[in-house]
Amino acid sequence: MDVLSDVVAVARTGRPRSAHVRWHAPWGQEFAPVPGSAGFQVILRGSCWLLPPDAEPVRLGTGDVVFLPRGSGHTLADSPERLATAAACGPEDHASLGAYASDTVDRSGGRGPATVVLCGAYRLDPSRAHPLLSTLPDVIHLPAQPGRHPELRSAVELLAAELESPRLGTDAAVPALLDTLLLYILRIWFAGRTTRGDTTGWAAALGDPPVTAALHAIHRDPAAPWTVAGLAAEAGLSRAHFARRFATLIGQPPLGYLTWWRMTTAARLLRTTDAPLRSIAAQVGYTSEFAFANAFRRANGTAPGVYRRNG
Repeated sequence: MDVLSDVVAVARTGRPRSAHVRWHAPWGQEFAPVPGSAGFQVILRGSCWLLPPDAEPVRLGTGDVVFLPRGSGHTLADSPERLATAAACGPEDHASLGAYASDTVDRSGGRGPATVVLCGAYRLDPSRAHPLLSTLPDVIHLPAQPGRHPELRSAVELLAAELESPRLGTDAAVPALLDTLLLYILRIWFAGRTTRGDTTGWAAALGDPPVTAALHAIHRDPAAPWTVAGLAAEAGLSRAHFARRFATLIGQPPLGYLTWWRMTTAARLLRTTDAPLRSIAAQVGYTSEFAFANAFRRANGTAPGVYRRNG
């Protein structure tokens, strides 16, 4: 797997939630802050305003996508001066939305023009959060632009169709489409930062072919007996040049990142599988269960078995 695919696969936990909602002006809907989650809003029809608590209002039009990687509280409304007219909702609001709410009409508004929104949230596991996510701003706004990001538009259309008219297989299709939507949002954001010329951080790393080659090698086979020289060969650079370049962009040396990723992978396997410790140790590059247990304890402050039992 590549880095971005792993970020989506490892960071999210549980089932994502989404809803297809219509509001009629005048209306205002508050979305409660949900630490440890990421949320999104897609304007399918009409227009509205995003009202962040500590920033200027942002006008949103048809096709705009808003991503909130830290689950920040916010309000959507038909006017920048509108106060929320409905109770705050969140991803666990089963009573009003359910897991995948379909074409819900909010009754708290009026009879004015309709705005149709695709909203949703992903629950994230803070203990497995990839450092790539920490570099994102509180709000990412991807304005609709004709002819741009066709893959994102296709994912939005497919997801909207499943939620508007549920059919056989919708419960399987929606989570996969939500993961795809998240992947496309992150891909577009980081590609845009690379185009702007970021010279440090994950945006620059993902746009740097040598460092990306080394990252892909680590994520493709974390169990391999990687050395700095071996990763430098994957990158096509000298050992010293590669080590400096990797540390400058990623913020830690190559073998430091390798160890972090191995322990993150091990934690996921401990929580999501019944594989014996010796099998997990082998999957993350340790030839003995004892060596793996010591490394895991140093990284997580607890033994692998205790970590698994405590969930």
